[in-house]
Amino acid sequence: MSRKSIGAYDLRERVAAYDADMELMHPNRPKMVQIALEVLPFDRDAALSALDLGVGTGYFTTRFLETFPQSKVCAVDGAEGMVELARARLGKRAASVDFRIGDFRELPKLLAGAEGFDVIYSSYALHHLTHEEKRAVAAEAAALLRPGGWFMNADIVAAEAPAVERRIQDIRVHGIIERARGLDPRFADHAATRRFLDEMEANEGDQPLTLQEDLTLLRNAGLRDVAVFWLEYREAVTGGRA
Repeated sequence: MSRKSIGAYDLRERVAAYDADMELMHPNRPKMVQIALEVLPFDRDAALSALDLGVGTGYFTTRFLETFPQSKVCAVDGAEGMVELARARLGKRAASVDFRIGDFRELPKLLAGAEGFDVIYSSYALHHLTHEEKRAVAAEAAALLRPGGWFMNADIVAAEAPAVERRIQDIRVHGIIERARGLDPRFADHAATRRFLDEMEANEGDQPLTLQEDLTLLRNAGLRDVAVFWLEYREAVTGGRA
């Protein structure tokens, strides 16, 4: 992850288009967040303390507070533009959120004084980290969890075999073109779509790990009962507990 990667999400045009682009490129996001929330073994009226790593436009945190309305969330993001959209999306629920603008590779600095969390979650954010950065963030997150707390991540993964990765990418491109229905010139055909995705991923510093690397990383961070709760092609919901 680099400052360039963080900066890519503070560009006005990227911020404005983010949620619409997510619907085209990651239509499974609602399902993935729903599954992550279903896994959490807490009563709906529990007053939980949660940490969102990479709040973005606030989609996951909004769903979290709808599910656990008595809870409080500390939401971290490096892009001020995204945080502004998150505030707007949350509306009155923003009163339950403590926004921290900064790089989540610097959690000890950003969360100075934090007493611990019952839930730590993230979506479509950690794949911007290098393997070593993700290892460090996962270890810091695990250390911030209270006993019995859960870490949940909804994100993309890479296939281990290059041939499988190529096939999954072809399926991905076809799906985007189909959902765009010819209304977006970025996704007019296979070549245009592939070019857009390659440029976007280079600008945003995408570097997803394989599923097995992700699971091993979570276990090495000290989490127990690490599991894959959902997987489709290059998207997965993984997690574990303290």
